[in-house]
Order: sequence, then structure tokens, then C-alpha cells
Amino acid sequence: MSNELGWLGIIRLGLVQTALGAVIVLTTSTLNRIMVVELALPAMLPGFLVAVHHMVQLARPHIGHGSDVGGRRTPWIVGGMLVLASSGFLAALGTTLMSSSLWVGSVLAFIGFFGIGLGSGATGTSLLVLLAKQVRTERKPAAATIVWFMMIAGFAITAGTAGQFLDPYTPARLLTVTGTVSLIAISITLLAIRGLEKTGPIAADTPTPGKALALPFRHALIEVWQDQSARRFTVFVFISMLAYSLQDLILEPFAGIAFGMTPGQSTALAGTQHGGVLAGMIAVAASGSLFQRASTRLLRLWTIGGCIASAIALISLSWGGLHPLHWNLSINVFALGFANGAFAVAAIATMMVLASQSGDGREGLRMGLWGAAQAIAFAIGGFLGTVAADVARQFVSSPSVAYGIVFAAEGLLFLIAAQLAAAIPHTNKAAATESVRAPRFGDVALHEIMDGGTQ
Repeated sequence: MSNELGWLGIIRLGLVQTALGAVIVLTTSTLNRIMVVELALPAMLPGFLVAVHHMVQLARPHIGHGSDVGGRRTPWIVGGMLVLASSGFLAALGTTLMSSSLWVGSVLAFIGFFGIGLGSGATGTSLLVLLAKQVRTERKPAAATIVWFMMIAGFAITAGTAGQFLDPYTPARLLTVTGTVSLIAISITLLAIRGLEKTGPIAADTPTPGKALALPFRHALIEVWQDQSARRFTVFVFISMLAYSLQDLILEPFAGIAFGMTPGQSTALAGTQHGGVLAGMIAVAASGSLFQRASTRLLRLWTIGGCIASAIALISLSWGGLHPLHWNLSINVFALGFANGAFAVAAIATMMVLASQSGDGREGLRMGLWGAAQAIAFAIGGFLGTVAADVARQFVSSPSVAYGIVFAAEGLLFLIAAQLAAAIPHTNKAAATESVRAPRFGDVALHEIMDGGTQ
């Protein structure tokens, strides 16, 4: 029996992502709202703390290198979750203390958000590496969709459930809810990861890696950066995720200003976008149902096509804002979500393929490098989008035109990302050109589901 992860094993790792999402949503959303609304603090404070959480992701390459040298990912997944959960509680404690001592509370919250960045980086990076090493190529699109969807489920379930227990808000309620979610997240992780990582032969389509050399991190990073595929993919991840995140904080204000939507209607519009993202993710994972055989070229087509479609949808938003009475914003936003979801999950699956193809034992360092590029892009993107919109409004009298300029600029970034994706070479051409059977959700045998996570 090989040590490939079966569908149950992939779902178990998805549960870890669910736990990760549950802790993060309380810290990046709930604590943000409490600081601004209940405590009447400047929005700059939670904005700074969330930026700290993103910028700490620069440690991901170091984390990945450490797991490469150690040869196992489970300790990093478990340790990362312990740091993440305890830091989430510390951030909540700091938030409750801000009402009595702003400085003490802010320092504790800063330490908490710093730990949240480290913990999520360790868990998320190591989990993706484990998927890259022990999932066959034809299952990687489906695996990427499953773990991403389950992380989103962690966001949704926690936000809905915890929200009911937080009302009416009191500091004691916040600590109780945060502590409970943290303990549940740790328990789920320990149960889900137990016995999942195997040693010995790995996925049949993946070259057997040599033992990671215990080189200093700087030397190992230089070696990886000299790999053309790794270097170009890093730039692609940064540009595409920057374009992806620029729209986060301006889409709903744009809907209100250009289309006259109420807060409730614009919130529903965000739900439409998320529905499109999910549909795009599922389309990539199930694309094998239309093609009996596929290869990593299929992932490249989805990645390039998703970037181009995202650009078209964003440029359409620019045009639609000038003709609101004759434009269906909901369809446009759903199309944008579909394109975003398709390119993102295809890019993640490609990331998993490229990380495991080199055979040099540095999968973790590669994954950490790409994760750091994504985190930096997200840290910059949300803030830069709002700044760009404000700057444009200083030079353009019409707010709709100002937002349209920003959306068009995002579309240009996506076109650049598509060009970068088309130019990314594969580190292992034999593996890249090998035809494999594509994933088909409707073709999963019962014994695969019932197996203990490995095939």
C-alpha cells in the first residue's frame, strides 16, 4: 500500500483548515468590530493589528525550511494551531482590557495578532506541503477545492454560531466564546491529523525527493530562487493576489454609490460574489468530468483563463458603473466571483504540483515563499484599493468614474498575471507533460471513502 492520501485523508486535512478559519474569523472580523463599535476606538488600530497578522507571514519561508529539514509536517501543523489558538485568545483578552487600559490592552493584542500570523503561517504552509507530497496530481485540483471550501465553512459556521453567543456583548462573553472556539480548534486538529502523515513512498506521480540538506536558510532560499519556475510563480502569486485583494473593500461602497444599493442589498451582493467563487472552485475540481484524461496543462489553462475572465469582469464593472440603469450588477459580480474562484483554486493546485516536482526536498521552503508573497499582496491590496479610490476621486468629479478607474487598473493587473502564468515553466517536464486521469467526484469508489485516509 502506498502512502498517498485518499479522499478521507484530504477531508481530514480540510478539517484542520476549518479549525484555522474558525479562529481567524473571530480575530480579523469580530475583534475588529468590537474595537471600532463597542469601544469607539479609531479604525486605524484594528487595521494596524490585522496588517501585523499579514506581515508576519514573511516568516513562512523560514517555517517551510524548518519543516523540510525536520522531514515531518505534523509537528508544525499541531504546533502552529496551538500558537494560533492561544494567540487568538490573547488578542481577545487584550481587546477586553482596552476599555480600562488602552496601552496594556493594545500591547497584549499586538502580541496576540503577531502570534496569529505565526501560527496560521505554520499550520497553513505545512498543511499544503503535506497535500503536495501525498496527493496524486489528478486529485490536487479537488484537494485544493476541498480544503479551501472547508476553511470558508469555518469562517461561516463560526461567524454564525459565535455571533449568537456574543449577544448581548460583554467582555466575559467574548473571552468565553473565543476560548471555546480555540479549544475546539485544537481538539479538531489533534484528532484530524493523528496518524495521517506517513513516511516512505509518496504519490506515484511525484518524484521521490532527496533528504533536505541542512543548509542555512539563506543559502537554501538562494538555491530555490534560482529555480526559474519558483521565481516566476512567486511573482505571479504576488501580482494575481494583489489584483484579487484590491477589490475587497471597495466593491460594496461602489455598489452603493454607483447603483444606489442599500447596505442590505450590497451585503447580499457580497454573498452573490462568494457564490460565484464557490462555483468557480467546483468547476475546476470537476473539470475532469468533461475530459477523460487531463494533465497539469489543464490547471494552467484554468489559471490563465481565470485571470483573463477576472480582468474582463472588472472592466465590465467599470463600464457598468457609468450605465447603472442598463447593467445587471449581480450577474457581473457573480461572473467576477466565478473567475476569481477558478483562477485561485487552479493556482493553488499548480502550487502543490510545482512544490513537489523538483525532488530536492525543499517543498516547504517553496510553499512558504509563495505563501509569503500571497500574504504581502493581501496586506497591501485591501488598503491600497481604498487609497486608490480616494486619490482618484480627488481628480475625477464622478465617484463612479473614480471607482471605475480602480477596477480597470485591477483588470490590467490580472492581464499581467495571465501573461506571467503562461510563461511559467515546469521544473519537471516529464511530470508536467504526463497525462493523468482527471478528478471526478462522481467516480469515487466506496472503499476509497471508507479507507483510513490513505490508499
